[in-house]
Amino acid sequence: MVAFRYLRARRKEGFISVIAGFSLLGIGLGVATLIVVMAVMNGFRQELLSRILGINGHLGVYGAGPALIGFDPLAEAIRQLPGVTRVIPTVEGQVMATSQGGAAGAIVRGVRPDDLLGREIIRKGLSGPFEEFRDGESVLIGYRLAEKLGLGVGDTITLISPKGNATAFGTVPRLRGYRIAGTFNIGMFEYDSGFVFMALDAAQTYFKLPGAVTQIEVFADNPDRVPELRTTIYRAATATGGVRIYDWQQANASFFNAIQVERNVMFLILTLIILVAAFNIISSLIMLVKDKGRDIAILRTMGATRGMVMRIFFLAGASVGVVGTVFGTVLGVLFATNIENIRQFIQSVIGRELFAAEIYFLTQLPARVDPGEVVAVVLMALGLSIAATIYPSWRAAKLDPVEALRYE
Repeated sequence: MVAFRYLRARRKEGFISVIAGFSLLGIGLGVATLIVVMAVMNGFRQELLSRILGINGHLGVYGAGPALIGFDPLAEAIRQLPGVTRVIPTVEGQVMATSQGGAAGAIVRGVRPDDLLGREIIRKGLSGPFEEFRDGESVLIGYRLAEKLGLGVGDTITLISPKGNATAFGTVPRLRGYRIAGTFNIGMFEYDSGFVFMALDAAQTYFKLPGAVTQIEVFADNPDRVPELRTTIYRAATATGGVRIYDWQQANASFFNAIQVERNVMFLILTLIILVAAFNIISSLIMLVKDKGRDIAILRTMGATRGMVMRIFFLAGASVGVVGTVFGTVLGVLFATNIENIRQFIQSVIGRELFAAEIYFLTQLPARVDPGEVVAVVLMALGLSIAATIYPSWRAAKLDPVEALRYE
């Protein structure tokens, strides 16, 4: 009762309560900001990982040379291994995609139609008569690439390969036109603006790789266990000759390491906001103890122990931290779970794009609230808040009643 009475402002003590209010607000905003930033970082990593691994295999098996010959027996052997969910022979090459509307660099991937439909991320974002893709004369392109070139379903796209045909007059670029059977929308700018899918037989013909592929993509049931699967695949592939195996962790190590470093730095920086608010609690409590010196002395003369006085100021300071942490947690979780709607609303108000897909790779602002991280942030905020009350409470308990009342 005494602790909460000290937190309520009166005209003479209003400044102390204002400082306590700002401390509460600072802790709340610090906790909310930390939860939102961690959720967005987690969302970025999860979305990028799901899209990268949705269109790329968890492991890529390459031949000792530029192509992998006799790939079907090897693909079947890998398919029988435990932990392998899908094996897709692939022909991949770089081309220049052109039309009357312009030109753009692209990556062509040749896969069997059934293997392509087996990828959920492609199947869900597909538009157009996919059956025409099976004839080998049609291709699927990303919808952003189609917009860039001014093409639609049924139009013809011309692919130019830098590995041309050798003639008496030098190397002539290899080019051929393909009908667009459909477009796909993966939700990742890099893929939607630079990928072209082609039937495997047609890609082998176009890139002059008869009976061969450039790689075998392997999908695992657990992407985090690819190092173990890598060893198993290497043993199974030794009978067919030398192979090279490249997994998704190697291919994207620098990218995900950068996200992890940025996430750790942001956590450290935003923790300082909570720390500053905790120092505000210390300053407000010290001022409260100085202002209530006479009250403390009277309580001591009436029989209050030092422990009772310490508990009064401990409760006064800790209540600010607890209320601020609860307020920040609720605000942070609500903001993180509705962050895309909030972004759309702010964009509609200011009339400007806040999240450019060309820069951030994704078309939507992702957020994934991790309950474990929320608990860690809450415990950290409560710990700093409680630690901030210890010294002022101890100072109040050590106050000498005689000295406090000497000049009264």
